[in-house]
Amino acid sequence: MAGGKKAATALCYKTRDRVIVRGLDLCRDLIGKVGFTEFFLFLLTGERPTPALVKLVEASMVAIAEHGLVPSVQAARMTLHAAPDALQGAVAAGLLGAGSVMFGTSENAGRVLADIAASVASGDKPLEQAVFEKLTAIRQAKEPLPGFGHRTHSNGDPRATRLLEYADELGVSGVHCRALREMANQVEKVFGRKLLPNIQSAIPAVLLDGGFPADVLRGVPIVARAAGLIAHLAEESRRPIASALWYTAEAAIDYDGTPAS
Repeated sequence: MAGGKKAATALCYKTRDRVIVRGLDLCRDLIGKVGFTEFFLFLLTGERPTPALVKLVEASMVAIAEHGLVPSVQAARMTLHAAPDALQGAVAAGLLGAGSVMFGTSENAGRVLADIAASVASGDKPLEQAVFEKLTAIRQAKEPLPGFGHRTHSNGDPRATRLLEYADELGVSGVHCRALREMANQVEKVFGRKLLPNIQSAIPAVLLDGGFPADVLRGVPIVARAAGLIAHLAEESRRPIASALWYTAEAAIDYDGTPAS
């Protein structure tokens, strides 16, 4: 207890024959009546999500769940190789890489877009000026621009293009999508090189316009990648490649320390 007040949760409680989630009976009102994405959003907010937001979250998770042998996948496969009885540990190993460089970037990109949207909403400046000032501030601080550029998709991330198009089709595109597109228009002028939006900026753009809570944006790629990791681990158990990853890494890295005496 804090300050004499009993601690509490608004998510769930259970009795001998019922489970209540956010005020609804799990068995009577939810199982078989809502999909997982809708239930996920209901858990987060306590409110039934709009159909458009459900579709955007589903599309975002489909877009980010799988992208080949990225570091999180390699970490998970190598962990399963070392501990084949610990599927949960291998998944956890992969998810621990959800940070500011890899698939946790959506949260950082969302903050940038939210700052721009707030400047526009205050009425102080038009979108173009708000974008220019934000890009300039990031550049002057010598910080990376989250959600732009991709080592593979150097001509533009096709996942980002499709997700933004889908938001347009659903009629959900708003100030955050406009901000991202304006950033793409101005980034070369400010940063001195061409950078295009990747999936990590497209996800927060469409989700924030759809009403997704900004403080848990990173949760979407985490949930999505968990599914992708389980698929990789299922394959690893049947067609293992972790040893090849291990041996390839050893062969690719030279030792340049003190020579043996």
